Parts: sequence; C-alpha cells; structure tokens
Amino acid sequence: MASGEALWSERELILNISEIFAEANSELMVGIGDDAAVVSRPSSNLVVTTDMAVQDVHFKTEWSSAREIGKKVAAANLADIYAMGGKPRYLTVAMAATGREELDWMLDVARGIADEVRITGAQVIGGDLSRSEKIVISITAIGECAKPILRSGAQVGDSIFITNLPGWSAAGLIALERGLQKESNSESIDFAIREHRSPSVDYDNAQRIAKEANSLCDISDSLLIQAEQMAAASGVQFEINGDLIAAHPEFANLSQVASELKVSVFDLILSGGEDHAFLATGNALGFHCIGKVLSGDGIRLIQVATPQPGWQHFN
Repeated sequence: MASGEALWSERELILNISEIFAEANSELMVGIGDDAAVVSRPSSNLVVTTDMAVQDVHFKTEWSSAREIGKKVAAANLADIYAMGGKPRYLTVAMAATGREELDWMLDVARGIADEVRITGAQVIGGDLSRSEKIVISITAIGECAKPILRSGAQVGDSIFITNLPGWSAAGLIALERGLQKESNSESIDFAIREHRSPSVDYDNAQRIAKEANSLCDISDSLLIQAEQMAAASGVQFEINGDLIAAHPEFANLSQVASELKVSVFDLILSGGEDHAFLATGNALGFHCIGKVLSGDGIRLIQVATPQPGWQHFN
C-alpha cells in the first residue's frame, strides 16, 4: 500500500543493522535475520519476535474493522513464533493513535488481539500507548521451544512443502482496491477479502509440520521472497514446480478468483504476501509438495513463468 522509492532495500538495511547490534552472547542461539530470535535458557529456549503495523501501509480503517485489524497484527506475531517451532506464551502491545478514535474502536482493536491470542493459549501481559498522526500497532511476542527450526536448515534432497496455498490475501487486497467488497457476488472473492482483512493462521498445521521439518518459514512477505531467503540461508537452490502448485486442492478456487480479477494466479501465489501459511523443507512431511531442494543457489522456477514482483516495504 505504501508508495515512493526507498534509497535502500529492506534486506540491505537488515544486514547492516544486524552488524551494528552484533555482540558476543553465549545465550543467543538465533539473532537478527530469521522469523524470530532464540535465547537459550536452562529449561527451554525463549523465542522473541516483534511485528509492527502502520495505518495505510498494512491496513486501512476504511476496509477493515478495528477487531479485524487487531486479529491481523496479532496473527503476524504468533505465526513467527510457530515458524521457529515454538509455542507462544506472552505478548506486549504498543499502540499509537490519533486520539480522534472512538473508545469502542480502540477497545475493539484490543478485543481482536485477544481473540487471536486466545486461540494459541498465550496471554497479553502489558504494553504502551502513545499519540501519532496515524495508527501504529507494535506487538512483541515471547514463546518457548525445545529446538528452533531455522530458515538455514534446508538440505539437498529435501522436498519443499506448504501448509496452505498462499495468494488469497493478495487477491483480497486487489478486490478491496477495486471496491468489490460492496458488489461482489462471488463467495471466493468474499473469502479472499476476509483473508486480507484478517488472515487465518493454521496454528495446528504449523505445529505438525515443525515436528519433522529441516527448515521452516512463515510466508508473510511472499512465497518467492521467503523461498529465496531460505535458499540463501541454507546455501542451496529451491526448485519450485508450477505443476505441483496447480495440484493443490485450493488452486482451482484461487484460479477462478484470479480470472475474475484479470490477474495471474501464479503472481498471487508466488508474489502475494500476508497469508501466514508456512513453507518448509524435509521428507514426507504430510503436506502439499511444491518442489525440491537442489545443490546450487537461488530459485529455479519450472512449469511457471517468472511472476511480477510483489509489494515490499522498501524497493
């Protein structure tokens, strides 16, 4: 939703920031660069992540209810904990508002956060409030894990799996931008709009796939971006097969939505973001296989054209 050219890429900024904050710490198992940080403790490992949502960048109050916004921001944090093979325990919520919001609207944001958090058995334990020209919500989630599952664990010979088909949120965003929420007669487009306003996260599947996965990542930016990150971190090549993607049970419905929106279904699947499905590598993980891990580097797409680049915070 944001516009304007940045003078640097998000990847470049993160790499440089990680160098600034790099300090020797025997308890820090995983630092900046994965879905969450992991701190080793005597009984279990702490998993810590933070996600921020900014009005008109990550959500629009004209499109989404306060409750949907709260659920969406909470889900982004919780998904990152599960992407590390963790279980969320506690969250803190910081929110800046204009002061012109109705009290009930503010409380509905909190109710939406609470709705999503309760699904996982975690608890909000604190936070902060401030004033701003636009609404900003930042959540820090803290979880536990016995053994973190990293982006860097992919091995040559692994198969590549997804827990759910991404692309629905991106389709919903396009539908909202075109004003179709008021005139849609399509159940599939209505579903896509709901998935953008408040993405559903399959936490049970996340726990299942983490038990056997060699590497794991939350598909929040896009399938292609997360696959590139995992391949780079693991020093391997990801081969993604369009025919295997097209065999997914949800593909026909999403393809119909893409046709109605006059966009490429593979652009939605590969370049869309904010779905919070999970991308994993391993063997016989029991989920839908979309490719394999090879020696080499980068991404190799077969049986599918290179998609249009998706939205990123910074170009």
